Amino acid sequence: MNPNKELWEKGDFTKLAETMRESGTNLVAKLGITPGLDVLDLGCGDGTTAIPSARLGANVSGVDIARNLVAAGNARAQQEGLTNISFREGDACDLNELKDQSFDLVVSIFGAMFAPRPFDVAKEMTRVTRPGGRIVMGNWIPGDPTLVAQILKISSSYTPPPPEGFISPMTWGVESNVIERFGAAGIPADRISCVRDTYVFDAPFSPTEFVHIFRTYYGPTMNAFAAAEKNGKTAELQQELEDLFHSQNRSPVKGITSIPATFLLVTVNR
Repeated sequence: MNPNKELWEKGDFTKLAETMRESGTNLVAKLGITPGLDVLDLGCGDGTTAIPSARLGANVSGVDIARNLVAAGNARAQQEGLTNISFREGDACDLNELKDQSFDLVVSIFGAMFAPRPFDVAKEMTRVTRPGGRIVMGNWIPGDPTLVAQILKISSSYTPPPPEGFISPMTWGVESNVIERFGAAGIPADRISCVRDTYVFDAPFSPTEFVHIFRTYYGPTMNAFAAAEKNGKTAELQQELEDLFHSQNRSPVKGITSIPATFLLVTVNR
């Protein structure tokens, strides 16, 4: 099996996505989506940004490598009675089923950044976007002190080294890399903007319970705990993550978690 597919079909990312809904909706509200706009959401999960886009009247295609998330997205859309959205399996590195210049807006929020061949991702996103259209990415930033960058940093310290040739998804959070990758796809640097933005994880449970969600349902963290168990370091990893989640929780209400995380918001004008 494709290792990337295996990673994201592991566990159940929908459990984590439930804490991302409000910020996903807020982000979509800033994208200027109008009825009839053709939107591709790449690495869409179960629709955290795809479904709010459809609610605004866009014609949305959601593509994700994980079969279980595609099924969950279609189920959510059906439950809401949305007929202007569909989810399908696909690989951000090779969107061979999608025609050239078929979308007004291509969105990928913490999705395509995890695909293994970043130059191919930039090329494919550019190819399927119409002239005058836009590409919008949300990418976690390497070394950032906020939640997700730190979760991935901690998790990687417990797992074996990646295979030779592996390109960290976090490299998408570096502006010069973004410019280089889209530049290779034919986009001039002056048509690319990168700004820092904030995404908030809101959960109706404690930070300790939130760690449990990551441990049980989030592929990279699940792999870290599996490796830590082999090395007798499970308690260490658990404590590191609990300390992180408690220190970053901004909710004043006991038993409620609200954690902001900084990301790089990329806009490419095609």
